[in-house]
Amino acid sequence: MEWQGTPIDTNNRFQNLEFPFVPKLADVLKWMTSRNPQKKEKEEDDFRPGRKTDRSVLDNNDNCIVWLGHASFFIRLGGVSMLIDPVFFKVPFVKRYSAHAFDPATFRNLTYLLISHDHQDHCQQKSIREIVNYNPDLKILTGLNMESLLRPWCKKIPIEMAGWYQQYKTKAGIEIYFLPSRHWSKRGFSDENKRLWGAFVIRSKDTTIYFSGDTGYGNHFNEAKELFEHINVAIMGIGAYKPEWFMHPNHVSPNDAVRGFHELGAKIFIPMHYGTFDVSDEPVGEPLRIIHQLESENKIQGKVKALRLGESFRL
Repeated sequence: MEWQGTPIDTNNRFQNLEFPFVPKLADVLKWMTSRNPQKKEKEEDDFRPGRKTDRSVLDNNDNCIVWLGHASFFIRLGGVSMLIDPVFFKVPFVKRYSAHAFDPATFRNLTYLLISHDHQDHCQQKSIREIVNYNPDLKILTGLNMESLLRPWCKKIPIEMAGWYQQYKTKAGIEIYFLPSRHWSKRGFSDENKRLWGAFVIRSKDTTIYFSGDTGYGNHFNEAKELFEHINVAIMGIGAYKPEWFMHPNHVSPNDAVRGFHELGAKIFIPMHYGTFDVSDEPVGEPLRIIHQLESENKIQGKVKALRLGESFRL
């Protein structure tokens, strides 16, 4: 595949490869003032992800993926331990349905902390400060222009940034890449798309894991397949997709997540980005119910592994 680089617009801000996107305040206000046709159903939906609090998997050396809630994961591959997008605490102005599976002090001897983008539900100052405090020798891997945001929170920690399609410098036996996703970034009032967002591929000799990050649907799934022919596990968002007219540039629906999973050619589908925060109009349990319905109808070409909070999938 010919490398397309990391595109920027005329204002020197990052943009998606296929679908340039800058959030508009008018669209946000339209969504916030519109009627949710599923309001009653959402209020009555008492779904919560199950929980498993056995932390023994964190204390051995087995290859594993542990869902901690939302888009937060602990992954150990090739003897290397890492966290992705840990958000242990409440996010301002957002209802939290489910608490994190473990507290920050649980995680010691981490080698890497991966941050997919700068949004508050993926990049939380307090969580990162605590993880760095318990893991002073770790390294942060993230997207371009993220260091200026992260550096005040972790003054002595090495931070390596990458553009799309670039590989990080990692320990022998483990490879980590930053790939495109269809999303955006914003932390303040006027910093839209100044920091790069993306997906991760984590690869050892025998196993390849794809982590979608926050993303709308696009050709980047096919491109990932071209670069990584044998993806064992795809960790894909399925929630925060309604109303679709507003959310589709940012988050895949369950159906589009399955479509992307098929285009990746992956074997195992681990859903994420549901059941934790109230950030959209669909009922909290709807994304996973749709996935299970598609699974029961044999419309998913591969195995679905919906993890409970704190549950480990052994690789």
